[in-house]
Amino acid sequence: MLKTAVVILNWNGEAMLRRFLPTLIRCTDLPDTALYVADNGSTDNSISLIKNDFPDIRILPLGRNHGFAEGYNLAIARVEARYVVLLNSDVEVTDGWLRPLVHHLDTHPECAACQPKLLSLKQKDHFEYAGAAGGYLDRLGYPLCRGRLLSTVEADHGQYDHPATLLWATGAALCMRRDDYLEAGGLDPRFFAHMEEIDLCWRLRARGRDISCVPQSRVYHLGAATLHRDSPRKTFLNFRNNLLMLYKNLPASRLRPVLRARAMLDLVAALHYLLLLQPRNTWAVARA
Repeated sequence: MLKTAVVILNWNGEAMLRRFLPTLIRCTDLPDTALYVADNGSTDNSISLIKNDFPDIRILPLGRNHGFAEGYNLAIARVEARYVVLLNSDVEVTDGWLRPLVHHLDTHPECAACQPKLLSLKQKDHFEYAGAAGGYLDRLGYPLCRGRLLSTVEADHGQYDHPATLLWATGAALCMRRDDYLEAGGLDPRFFAHMEEIDLCWRLRARGRDISCVPQSRVYHLGAATLHRDSPRKTFLNFRNNLLMLYKNLPASRLRPVLRARAMLDLVAALHYLLLLQPRNTWAVARA
C-alpha cells in the first residue's frame, strides 16, 4: 500500500492539466507517493494529454461525469493509500507543499484531515475565497474562513501562520486519512459539487476527529475554473447544498429556528438578484 495518493478529479480540464501538472510533478517529492487523475468521462483530449506528456501520472477512468462528490468517492475507493489528497485541477502547488501535511497527520493521530494555506493565484499576496486558512460556520450556517469574510478576502501578512483546529477544510486541497474518509461515508453524492467537503468535515468532527490547517504548506488556487461565480447552476448548488448540510447535521433543537431564519434571508438574497436583473439566479435560489 502507498503512503500517500494525490488525486485530481478531472472533467474536460485539458487546459488546466497542461498548465498545472508540470509544477505538481516537480514539487511533489515525497517517497511512497503517487499522482492520479480520476477522469469523469471527459470528451476533450485530457486522457491522451496525460498518456503522451505525463506518463508517470496514473489514470483512473470513471466513465461519465459523476460530479465532484461521487467522482472522488469512486476514485478513493480504488486507490490504496494511507493518506489521500483531494486536489483541484486548478491548484498550483509549491516546493515541498505535501511534506507538512503528511507530517501533521503522522504526528497527530486525532486529526482526520488537514489543508494547506490556500492563496489566490490571481493575487498571490491574498488568500483565496474557497478556503483561505480554514473554515467555520456562523450560527445560521453560512461558511466563513480565517482570511475571508463573506466575499472579502484578506492579504496574507502571516496572521494565520499557526496551526489551527477547524470545523471544515477546503476541498481544493484536502489531505486526509483514507480510513476516516471511508468510515464517514465519503462525500455525499447528492451534493454533486459545492460544500460537500464542509458536510464531510462536519460529520468527521461529530465523530470526535479533528480538522486542521497546516500553514507551513502553501498552494495557489485559480478558482471558478468549472463554474463561474455568477453561474445560476453554482448559485443553485450553493444555496441547496447549504440547506441540505444544515438539515443533515444540525441538532433537532436548532434545526427549525435556523431554517426559519434562513428562509427569510434566502428570500432577501433572491430579491437582491432580481434587483441586479439576474432572474436566472433569482429562480436558482427559489429552486434551492
